[in-house]
Amino acid sequence: MAKELPTFYKAYLQIANFIINSLAVFKPSQVSRFVEELIKAYGSSKKVLVVGAGRSGLVGRAFALRLKHLGFDVYVLGDTIVSPVNEGDVVVAISGSGRTALIVTAVEAAKRVGATVVAVTSYADSPLAKLADIVVEVPGRTKISDVEDYFARQVLGIHEPLAPLGTLFEDCAVVFLDSVIAELMVRLSKNEEELRSRHANIEV
Repeated sequence: MAKELPTFYKAYLQIANFIINSLAVFKPSQVSRFVEELIKAYGSSKKVLVVGAGRSGLVGRAFALRLKHLGFDVYVLGDTIVSPVNEGDVVVAISGSGRTALIVTAVEAAKRVGATVVAVTSYADSPLAKLADIVVEVPGRTKISDVEDYFARQVLGIHEPLAPLGTLFEDCAVVFLDSVIAELMVRLSKNEEELRSRHANIEV
């Protein structure tokens, strides 16, 4: 099978190894602040708004769904039903480059009303990160990187990843945010049965 699909297997291993090796790059203090902010929002019945564009937006939707299952009052920017953001609410903005105009504009608006902004990005010096109250640096080769990208060379040990554009960031962000959900489940004393009770029971 591997002989029939050599690129598939090579790419699969590269992506999996990148995610595993990237764990050493995460800064525990950043992750802890993010988790604590979410717990505070949950305890004080504050809203969480998740913001992302393109594939990063899909990552955000998956995260928002799990937050909903945990009992958070959570919304996704762009949906028809979105409550207004107020002071003390939390905005989670996901952008590998940290330069996506739509996301930066949304965060600027959130800051004006006193929301706490969490940036999930690969670039700590990006416009998004500079606006954020909390920055979580998620490793990834984003669309603004070239083939000499640091993580591609040092973490993956190759010069040109088979995963195109922002794939590595997006895949890493999915695993990171799912791991945050696991931490929240324990910290908030939630179990799978409780999450299942909040899952949609009418689906099309």
